[in-house]
Amino acid sequence: MPDEQLKQELESAHQTLFNLRFQAATRQLANNSEVAKARKRIARVRTLLKEREILAEIDAAKGKE
Repeated sequence: MPDEQLKQELESAHQTLFNLRFQAATRQLANNSEVAKARKRIARVRTLLKEREILAEIDAAKGKE
């Protein structure tokens, strides 16, 4: 999955989490575990992006040597 697609996924996950929190605050959320699932999805995408960032830095450092 390309980085841009991951960034779009992250933005979508943040929007979903916002909506779920809003529903929870107004007592309209039927399944509270959806909030945790959304948070885990955000964490997974952030982890992938960070891994790629670190790999790019390592590759750049190797290229300078």
